[in-house]
Amino acid sequence: MLTRKQHELLMFIHERIKESGVSPSFDEMKDALGLASKSGIHRLITALEERGFLRRLPHRARALEVTKLPSQATAAAPPKGRAPFKPQLVEAGGEAPGPANDTRDLPILGKIAAGTPIEAIQQERDRMPVPESLLGAGEHFVLEIQGDSMINAGILDGDFVVIRRTNTANSGEIVVALVNGEEATLKRLRKKGASIALEAANPAYETRIFGPDQVAVQGKLVGLIRRYH
Repeated sequence: MLTRKQHELLMFIHERIKESGVSPSFDEMKDALGLASKSGIHRLITALEERGFLRRLPHRARALEVTKLPSQATAAAPPKGRAPFKPQLVEAGGEAPGPANDTRDLPILGKIAAGTPIEAIQQERDRMPVPESLLGAGEHFVLEIQGDSMINAGILDGDFVVIRRTNTANSGEIVVALVNGEEATLKRLRKKGASIALEAANPAYETRIFGPDQVAVQGKLVGLIRRYH
């Protein structure tokens, strides 16, 4: 038998995973249940684990799995006063995909400049579960956006971009470009004869022109994840 708070938390986690494919953060759980601190959430999760309703997935951030539901809860709604969560997931060049239950853990390789190029970062610093609906075949990774040069393309400072690793891209695609082997930036690639232009989506930034041997494509944008705090 679950307490009212245990039941509310279990159903909130269940609905969130069903809608977005990602379990909620402890802060989101705390707010949804109206608790003053995250310690109460820790206690509730531990109790649900002990009763066999939840399982923590190892080596994954924010990864909880609902292993069973109380029989009276299968049609229950999220906690009152909170609208169902709608993930802010935008697929590049298309409409937002529907909710996905399947996710893939992708490495976050650091920050990428959407502005003046910054030093390339190629070391995994964390991992992020990403809905399979944003992905496809091939290798993918995630970068955090720093800067505002792509705001007119809907890419904001602090966003996370999902990148498919490739060394080729068509003119007009948004790519991760390595400039002179040492600086990485996210820009729209334009091929102009033998030259390559890296074009911002903000009139405050100039388009930069390079020779073909100065720019190496490391991947192209396939999706975007925005977190609201």
